[in-house]
Amino acid sequence: MDKSWDKSNGYEGIASIFIKGRGAAVNGIGSSTVRKWIKSFSRDSIVLDLGCGTGIPNTKIMIEEGMTVYGVDASPSMVEAFKKNFPDNPVVCEAAEDSSFFNRQFDVIISWGLLFLLPKLAQETIILNASHALHIGGRFLFTSPAKKISWSDAMTDQYSISLGAERYRELLTASGFSLLGEFEDEGENHYYDSIRIQ
Repeated sequence: MDKSWDKSNGYEGIASIFIKGRGAAVNGIGSSTVRKWIKSFSRDSIVLDLGCGTGIPNTKIMIEEGMTVYGVDASPSMVEAFKKNFPDNPVVCEAAEDSSFFNRQFDVIISWGLLFLLPKLAQETIILNASHALHIGGRFLFTSPAKKISWSDAMTDQYSISLGAERYRELLTASGFSLLGEFEDEGENHYYDSIRIQ
């Protein structure tokens, strides 16, 4: 599909495969990392899950911790699966960078496996919008390779790009974040953990 109009970046086209596989993996790669990270927040935290997919595993983990989770995904099929899995949680079918949920305020924003699927400008927009949508002291966690590289996504064969750790650090600082740390999970996914300070 042409990314200029496919806001799901190819994931709507492979949604049925994803939903039956990774979209149903409660203990998939990264879930233990997210579970550990989320433990440091209040149980009544309001969370935005960007690129939520089916809501499994991340939204499920956060709901189990007592949090209220809002989901955003650009794939209509993923959003329908999310609604079936979590009928009481708000979810919208929108491109993450354009999401109407950025008009709300959150305690936590998480974006696992999304940013690098998007063009450079969309990635930059999400980081800035995340800052505006977080309370001071709110946390933003996202994944993208530490190296500045491009590749074809394994599932969709769509162009993917990491801006690299140095550029992500610059963008976070310019958007009012302080980077608390970087780490990797068992699948070698690279995480950026930041807090809004201004």
